[in-house]
Amino acid sequence: MKKLFTYLLLSGLYLLANAQNYGVPNPASTSDSGFTLLKSIPGDFQQVKVDVLDNIYLITSGNQLKKFNSNGDSLAVFNEVKKYGNPTYLDVSNPLKLLLYYKNFATVLILDRQLSQRNVINFRKQNIFSVNAIATSYDNQIWIFDEQDFKLKKISEEGAVLLESTDLRQLAGQAPSLQQIIDSDGLVYCYDPNHGFYIFDYYGALKNKLPFLHWEDIAIGRNVIAGFSENHLHRYALGSLTEKDYALPAISKERISITSINNKLYILRPTRLDIYLVK
Repeated sequence: MKKLFTYLLLSGLYLLANAQNYGVPNPASTSDSGFTLLKSIPGDFQQVKVDVLDNIYLITSGNQLKKFNSNGDSLAVFNEVKKYGNPTYLDVSNPLKLLLYYKNFATVLILDRQLSQRNVINFRKQNIFSVNAIATSYDNQIWIFDEQDFKLKKISEEGAVLLESTDLRQLAGQAPSLQQIIDSDGLVYCYDPNHGFYIFDYYGALKNKLPFLHWEDIAIGRNVIAGFSENHLHRYALGSLTEKDYALPAISKERISITSINNKLYILRPTRLDIYLVK
């Protein structure tokens, strides 16, 4: 009996060690080495955004905007997401002031941290007719990129222009097409997928450029820029000036939306949001 037990034990260890050769999945190979699943939030969601405090914002198929804390507990709901049609962009870079932007109506809704509406701006009333990128500024104003004169502008909640950059065609040597603006740690990051990042100071002066092309879903948190291209997560550390790439987990192929911030990866699937720790 003892010999039989020893034989079975050794046989089991041999099969485990050679699992790949026999088509048997090795337990270690079934998980993605760079990611650890932390939790999931079930629901029928269409879009996900996450702020620097790890609050999660989800737009539902029923056109609600829902806010959750990092533990997945519901904090607030906004029920008028489609007040001006489908929102073009949701900016959560400032947890105290959210922007719901509707490009077709040149209108932005300003929400507070409880998702209560506090103001509405119609850019057309300020003779601004073409805005693609928008973000909250560090001092609770609003950054926009005016595609008519190719200038980065800061505007007040009343829509008045407070400052503006020079024509970016002169600075960049080409006509930029900014897709995203992020105000972070004393700088304004403007992203053009075809030309990379244009980095401005708070006075609208161009300070630097980063040549990362064709990224999507950009986020900045804890001094790291994160973005995606194809099936890879790119993370660029602003302090050490080093970049690290991760092959996304196979489950991300079913995604509706994706974002990464504060060493976490958020993959929105048809029935839930999966939250991973990025190692």
